[in-house]
Amino acid sequence: MLKSYIAFDIETTGLDPTENEIIEIGALKVREGKVADRFIEFLRPLSPISPAITSLTGITDEMVADARESSHVVRDFLDFCGDDVLIGHNVIFDYSFVKCSAAKDGLPFEKKGIDTLKIAKKVLAHLESKSLGTLCEHYHIENKSAHRAYHDALATAKLYQTLAHYYEENEPKLFRPAQLTYKVRKPQPATAKQLALLENLVRKRGIRPEWDAKTLTRSEASKIIDRLLKG
Repeated sequence: MLKSYIAFDIETTGLDPTENEIIEIGALKVREGKVADRFIEFLRPLSPISPAITSLTGITDEMVADARESSHVVRDFLDFCGDDVLIGHNVIFDYSFVKCSAAKDGLPFEKKGIDTLKIAKKVLAHLESKSLGTLCEHYHIENKSAHRAYHDALATAKLYQTLAHYYEENEPKLFRPAQLTYKVRKPQPATAKQLALLENLVRKRGIRPEWDAKTLTRSEASKIIDRLLKG
C-alpha cells in the first residue's frame, strides 16, 4: 500500500473535458498514511452551471461567483500535486479535465495514477454497481457530502486503503501506479461570427472584454456568449 500520494476529485459542468469546465477541485496529500495537507477550491466557470449539475452537486452560480479563474486554481493544484502519484475513482476522468485546463496555459501534467474503479471492477465483480457511493456503502465508509470534491476525494482515499488491505497481496499488479494517458485535442479558434457577436454584445452592454480575441477558442467564445446572453 502506498503511504504517500494525492487522492483527488473534481466537480464539472459536464462530461467532456474539451467542452465543459471544472467548478471544484478537492484533494488530500497523504504522507505515511495520514492526511498532511488539503486542497479545496471552487473555480469560476465561463458559462452558467446547469440546474442538473446544481441538483447533483449542490454547487450554484452564486457559490462560484467570487471564485478565481480556472487557470489560476489549476496552476496552484499542479504545484500541490508535485511528483506524487494520483489516486481517484475513475481517475482518468478527473485527470483529463485537469490536463486539458493545464494545456490551455502550456503547462504539462504527466502523472502516474491508481484507479480504485479499475480495482473494484476486478476484485468486486459480483457487485452490480461499482460507483463510489455503492462501494462506500459496501465497506461502511462514511461520506458526509457525496458529489462534493473534497469529501469524494477523502472517501476515495479510504476506499483505496480498504481495497489494498484486502486484495493487494493477491492482486499486486492492480495496485501498481500506471502512467495516465489522455491526448488533449487541439482547440479550434473562435469563428468570425462568434467574434462579431461578442463585439456587438460588448458594445451594447458597455463592458470591458476579459478575453483576448486573438487566442479565444471556439468553445470559450460559446461559453462567454451564453453567459452574456443570459446575464
